[in-house]
Amino acid sequence: MSVSRRRFLTLAGTTAAGVTMISPLEALYARVAKGQGIRGTGYGPLSPQMPTNASDLRGVVVGGIDLGSTPILQLPNGFNYTAISITGQPMDDGSPVPSNHDGMAAFPGPNNTTILVRNHELNPNSSRSVRVPKLYDQVGGGTTTLVIGANRQVLRQFGSLGGTIRNCAGGPTPWGSWVSCEENLDLPGTRGATKKHGYNFEVPVTADIVVADPVPLVAMGRFNHEAVAVDPATGWVYQTEDESNSCFYRFRPNQPGNLQSGGTLEALVVQGAPADTRKGYLGFKNVPLSTSWVTIDNVDPDTNDFASSVRAQAQAKGAAVFARGEGAWYGNGVVYFTCTNGGDAGFGQVFAYDPRNEKLILGVESPGQGVLDFPDNITVAPFGHLFLCEDGDVDNYVVGVNQAGELYQFAKNNINDSEYAGACFSPNGQTMFVNIQSPGITLAIWGPWAASRG
Repeated sequence: MSVSRRRFLTLAGTTAAGVTMISPLEALYARVAKGQGIRGTGYGPLSPQMPTNASDLRGVVVGGIDLGSTPILQLPNGFNYTAISITGQPMDDGSPVPSNHDGMAAFPGPNNTTILVRNHELNPNSSRSVRVPKLYDQVGGGTTTLVIGANRQVLRQFGSLGGTIRNCAGGPTPWGSWVSCEENLDLPGTRGATKKHGYNFEVPVTADIVVADPVPLVAMGRFNHEAVAVDPATGWVYQTEDESNSCFYRFRPNQPGNLQSGGTLEALVVQGAPADTRKGYLGFKNVPLSTSWVTIDNVDPDTNDFASSVRAQAQAKGAAVFARGEGAWYGNGVVYFTCTNGGDAGFGQVFAYDPRNEKLILGVESPGQGVLDFPDNITVAPFGHLFLCEDGDVDNYVVGVNQAGELYQFAKNNINDSEYAGACFSPNGQTMFVNIQSPGITLAIWGPWAASRG
């Protein structure tokens, strides 16, 4: 999938226009430096709420939960939500909605619609697999596409990528596509695989029923991919890796806007601080660290031995080590990414990379489970806040970081301890879409976003 350079630069300029360089993390740094607390009230206390379409959900039972009689979320006063796409519901291509909803992004569609492209983190031959006519390999994970109307109802939904494994996160591109990432390294002969896995795939954003050509983006590297974030000014793609000793990568395509044109894969090196960022980095909080990049020589290893892995090659050249890099998103002029169990307490970190100045900053490090519990997917709201999807072992929340640098709980999963995933905002900024991964529910949340967010 490619666009002309002129079209790409037009899209990049439009995306970057008006972006503020004032990050919520900058305010957080200032609070910490002054010895102030980092917990805020956000939009106020949460309480259980029924979905506005509860009457339509009566008798819809998934995971043993009757969604028509059970509050799915706890939200602040004034916010509402609807459950719009649930595992097992029929789709317009004749197959049921797959399970294990994960990473997601929202795009503008025709006639004031919103198009969602959603990952499904599924292993081969799962009972709720993505079933499409064109498969990369055996039936398993992939993506579905949803067309959402102005009143937040599903107008159409269909499978849009199939035959991939454990499509965890990914990211939107400025040229209007979704990059879906495999968090898997199966080799031919493993679990029925006939091809190598561990790649990214590009999915078109369209309101028509279209299935992506399942072409692996090999030049972007074969590893346990998690998420990508694209700098609209350059078209360079930043990538996270879900490993206990992962790296942070940059892919520079030969042609901006064309990920199939080949390119250079690099890994981040941190200067002036230990290469291992997983513990002992609190002393570097609010310290912009200089960085450089090293080139990966073999981006497509044929084995899964650590010695030949992409990250081993990177670390042999001095690349920084991160604790389970997961969510990534471009916003506020920087690339944010999460490390799910990083930090001294082991409950997560959020880093920000400034591509203009090539600086890395540790922005958030959770002091304990009650403040931030395993941040996974991340998004940036149109009004500048960060929203983090928790993937902890107990109660999971969507956690916001406001302009004052405070963390606040915005939405609680009220039905089980499944993770949140795929938080993103509609193009008009009025609706947050988010997934509860199991039993697989996509939710649309709206309310007084412009209210006090102290």
